[in-house]
Amino acid sequence: METTLIILKPDAVQRGLIGSITSRFEQKGLQVVGMKMMKISGELAAEHYKDHATKPFYPGLVRFMTSEPVVVLALRGLGAIAVCRNLMGATFGSKAAAGTIRGDFGISNSFNLVHGSDSPEAATRELSLFFKTGEVLGYARATDAWVYDSTGGKTE
Repeated sequence: METTLIILKPDAVQRGLIGSITSRFEQKGLQVVGMKMMKISGELAAEHYKDHATKPFYPGLVRFMTSEPVVVLALRGLGAIAVCRNLMGATFGSKAAAGTIRGDFGISNSFNLVHGSDSPEAATRELSLFFKTGEVLGYARATDAWVYDSTGGKTE
């Protein structure tokens, strides 16, 4: 099982989409193993987005991400990173397919509702930025037997 970071950005929080977006991930079968609302500091935003520091959109991105509260999620599941990125849709809402989070809830090319880790390495780094030791939990779900087929002895 893979664990990934998802951030419901200030526009998602301000628009009252926390439940709608989170339910998309849960309905797919992903397990919420960490969740909190927080206001991102300038320092945390700078560290999180350090790979974009030289890009022209960086100052506006940091300003946006620190402007209002966000909700951070740790989601776990088989192939969770790819599954989440597919659920989120294309980066720009105007180009995201219907049926995706951005395609259904967004139209802006600036406000894109959610962030998701793009690789296992990024997920590990990002989860450690937003969750302290012990804040990402492991627990059994009764529904996992109906989410993943294990009848062949291997979860698929």
